[in-house]
Amino acid sequence: MWEKTQVRIVAGRLRGRKLHVVVKEGMRPTPQLVREAYFSIMGNAIPGRLFYDVFAGTGVVGLEAVSRGALAARLIENDSRQAADIQKHADLFGISRDVQVLKADAYRWAEHWQPSSTAPVNFFLSPPFADLHQRLEQFLILVQTLLAKAPPESVLTIQVERGFPVERLPNLQAWDIRRYGRNLLMVYVIPDQEHASASGKEPQTHSVGQ
Repeated sequence: MWEKTQVRIVAGRLRGRKLHVVVKEGMRPTPQLVREAYFSIMGNAIPGRLFYDVFAGTGVVGLEAVSRGALAARLIENDSRQAADIQKHADLFGISRDVQVLKADAYRWAEHWQPSSTAPVNFFLSPPFADLHQRLEQFLILVQTLLAKAPPESVLTIQVERGFPVERLPNLQAWDIRRYGRNLLMVYVIPDQEHASASGKEPQTHSVGQ
């Protein structure tokens, strides 16, 4: 079953624009409060960076990233209807040059993804609720894969509901984990290994958007 809903872009050049979408029954688009919190955390780490919205769903997070100045957005969504909706809104908003919709399985996409340069990028992962029960091991491998391949200073964020086994995250102590009602935002900044090695210090993550 599908349900009609609408979500709104809250800031940037597309501020106030609404996405009229259909979602699968039981699917919960990233709440506006959580989106606002996410972009507040990211700050100036959004403008000028390539943005990957993985498990894109409605696509509102990736489209808002473009609204807020992202270099471009790549939105990965396996459902044909939702992928078409994302493209429709990118065209409607006049940002189709800045948006690439990839109709693909996120797990296979992550296996084959390679950075196009050494510039840091941003990932936003909001997996379907069912995946966290039926494909948890695959999801954790996906996270590890992207962290291993992304350039230093890249930021990977996971948005899930409470109940996610945070203790399974790689390098747990380096994650910034925040709670918003029943939602969790888990943010990881990939350290600059070479800089740390040159200084003789252990690599550490740091705050986003500074």
